[in-house]
Amino acid sequence: MKITDSNVIRFHLQVLYGISVKNFEKKKGRLICSGAKVFGVPLENLARKYIPEFGLVPCFLVDACSFLLDRICTVGLFRKPGSLHRIKVLRAKLNHGEESLSTALPYDVATLIKQFCRELPEPLFPSELHVALLKAQALSNLQDRTAALQLLSCLLPAKNSSCLHYLFDFLRKVSQRCSDNLMTSANLATVFVPCLLPPPNKTEMSEGRLELRVLVLRNFVECPHLFGVIPKAVIDSMEYFMNIHHLKDVFKKKGNQKRHSLKVKRSVKTAPWVQGKPKVRPAASLPTQSSMAGDGPKLKRSLGLRMFPNIQLFRTCMPNAAAALEYFNTPDKTSVLTAMERLQLTNWRRSSSP
Repeated sequence: MKITDSNVIRFHLQVLYGISVKNFEKKKGRLICSGAKVFGVPLENLARKYIPEFGLVPCFLVDACSFLLDRICTVGLFRKPGSLHRIKVLRAKLNHGEESLSTALPYDVATLIKQFCRELPEPLFPSELHVALLKAQALSNLQDRTAALQLLSCLLPAKNSSCLHYLFDFLRKVSQRCSDNLMTSANLATVFVPCLLPPPNKTEMSEGRLELRVLVLRNFVECPHLFGVIPKAVIDSMEYFMNIHHLKDVFKKKGNQKRHSLKVKRSVKTAPWVQGKPKVRPAASLPTQSSMAGDGPKLKRSLGLRMFPNIQLFRTCMPNAAAALEYFNTPDKTSVLTAMERLQLTNWRRSSSP
């Protein structure tokens, strides 16, 4: 497995919270649609607008949310349904590229937003992520629960993340005016569960499982500023693993060069042994373990330990750090942190010896 940001995030989720997430970014086939159609169209085929804080967001979602922001005090927004006839007419006009939101009613536009999210060919929250989201929400510690949900939001594809981030930020603004519209974050989360986290079967429709889904969306509505934001500790560990991977490649390349040069020297001039001692010494001896240990401080800096503040956290959560290497399918199973500790101990003995 390659050392990428998504793999490091999965590693953190597995080690710190016991949540495993499979790779779901690659899809076998995609539905490609053309024209001005809005509903039932993949995100990548929709007309999108770039918003610096969020990225590329579908134009319909931007226009609809902007329209509702001016009518944010409407009582029961997203809870009260619109007129089926008016909504059908609006959908037809939008699918033909006509601008028709300016004269619409708030309840109709709010219903269209829910239909837009529900009818996407690929859901905004991929189904492969639902179980992990519910496990994160079930964590007992509030800080762990928030951190795990934040990490899971970072695994979303960019097009999904931009759309959800924009939607949750808008819903937070709606919930802030709950004294006028009577729509709290819990009410909004309940309304959007069928659109964003629909239960796949009857088992998942039990009261307890539905409550977990509501709580997941409620957390995102109340903390949209954390959505899709990679924590600094994870960024530091990305640099750490990348440095480890680079250092391993350098050592492997140097080791190959040394073995090649050793073969050449032996083929040119051999050293006959008498009574266990060589008569002829090679012109240049190979570096010993003690001489290599003298490069300890440089090795420490190259490993990026000063940029990685969470080594103690990793030791606490995973006493044998060999699992980190095993996670990235490295050929050797040597513990990175244990090897570094042995190197530091060797340097200390050398410096303390007379």
